Amino acid sequence: MQPARSLTEGSISHRLFFFAMPILLGNVLQSLDGSVNSVWIGRYLGEAALTASSNANVVLFLMLGALFGASLAATILIGQYLGARRLHDAKRVVGTSTSFSVAIAIVMAAIGWTVCQPLLEAMKTPPEALPLAVAYMRIIFLSLPFLVLYIFATSVLRGAGDSKTPLYFLILNVALDIGLNPLLIFGWGPVPRLGIAGSALATLSAQAIALIALVIHLYRRKNPLCLHGDELQLLRLDWGIVATLITKGVPMALQMIVVSLSGVLMITLVNRFGIDTTAAFGAALQVWNYVQMPSFAIGMAVSSMVAQNIGARKWDRVASTARVGVLYQFALTTFLVVLIVVLSAQALGLFLPPNSAALHVAVHLNRIGAWNYIFFGVSLVLLGVVRANGAVVPPLIILVCALLCVRFPLALVMLKHLGADAIWWSFPLSSIVALVLGVLYYKFGGWREARMMELDPAARVAREQIGAG
Repeated sequence: MQPARSLTEGSISHRLFFFAMPILLGNVLQSLDGSVNSVWIGRYLGEAALTASSNANVVLFLMLGALFGASLAATILIGQYLGARRLHDAKRVVGTSTSFSVAIAIVMAAIGWTVCQPLLEAMKTPPEALPLAVAYMRIIFLSLPFLVLYIFATSVLRGAGDSKTPLYFLILNVALDIGLNPLLIFGWGPVPRLGIAGSALATLSAQAIALIALVIHLYRRKNPLCLHGDELQLLRLDWGIVATLITKGVPMALQMIVVSLSGVLMITLVNRFGIDTTAAFGAALQVWNYVQMPSFAIGMAVSSMVAQNIGARKWDRVASTARVGVLYQFALTTFLVVLIVVLSAQALGLFLPPNSAALHVAVHLNRIGAWNYIFFGVSLVLLGVVRANGAVVPPLIILVCALLCVRFPLALVMLKHLGADAIWWSFPLSSIVALVLGVLYYKFGGWREARMMELDPAARVAREQIGAG
């Protein structure tokens, strides 16, 4: 049985490029969707409404972290099973992942609805924004089952080698969200004015419609991973698969949390230097968000492609995929970094007033810190390779070492001598550490002996022979 979109044959460079591009475009679309929604809320509903949505989104991101990790684990599992021509096992993962994700999402929605107000109060949400944040968050929590199912459905497709279908339905999702936001926020005709609750309802409606349309599409196209008839019993939880989703997913979720925690710690240092420096750093982050997208997209694509080839026991293609992925990431990210360094004033001027002190600071810090994404991106691709075989703890350790044990302490120690420049220099220096550790683990670490799924005896013997060689 060939995977739905086999990544185990043909030109690696061609397949990786065309597999990664829809993921990259999807990341860009999601960022633009968030930016447009923020414009509607911030410009037309005011600062209190924007603060409310920002606080609610922070809570949502933290709650979804574990499920993102589980979805990545499902992607890898499905890729390995399809690469090994084990369609029934891949469907077992689909069934268990669906039931597990829905159950968790319903529990999270119920808890979130109940505790959102005391949680927002504990976060010191400004009093004038609190009622708005509660209204917004409660509707967002109602959308969790649709959001989580959508995340798992698209993860399943990427594991099967299909990144185009998720992009098409993400376009539908984003178009509906952008179109419904002004309609439900301001009202029109029989549609009442709902304010910030309308923005949340637009997100819920867009996700529900996109999910239903995606499921209908998959069944109409007779996707091999769809469950039919007696296969619906696979929706019963397989606790072995659940254990894998948790044990492999939690370390991957923690990697996201480490990155977020590092960002929070760095902002605490930036805030010491006043509003101009803080605004400058905020503008730089807006630009850097797009610079780092190729690294994340290529890392995800490499992970899916490697998973299929590991399942197919094509270890020569695993090594080639890693090389091509690093080359693509290096070339694309270097181009973007050079572009934003050369055009620093123009790029950062989109977010800051012309000739302001903040703009001058932003241009300076961008010329130092932007190079960080070249080094960090290479490590992300290599860590994506090793994760695809079930080695999920070492990448977490590498990120902890680079971001929490090097970046923040290094900036803190150099602060007295270099001022704010200590913060900017800590970014590329810590990323070089992540790169070195990532290369060393990829070359000499034991990731090839890791386990994501139970292999058949022949596969185990083959891998042991490769490891011995």
